[in-house]
Amino acid sequence: MQYFEKEDILHLTISDEPEANSVEINPNITVELNEAGELIGIEIINASAFIRDSIVESTQGKILNLSVQ
Repeated sequence: MQYFEKEDILHLTISDEPEANSVEINPNITVELNEAGELIGIEIINASAFIRDSIVESTQGKILNLSVQ
């Protein structure tokens, strides 16, 4: 895992294989694929906001589920 603070990019490496293709799964997340189409990496742009928002949404969801029961 590498974080590039200046660019606010988080790069998760799953394999050191060469990247053959990439797919943008949303405007901030790109997955990197090898020749076989297998996942070898993930790049998250605006990582700090993405992670913050994901944690907030997860926490709010848990709170809402607790209050409904």
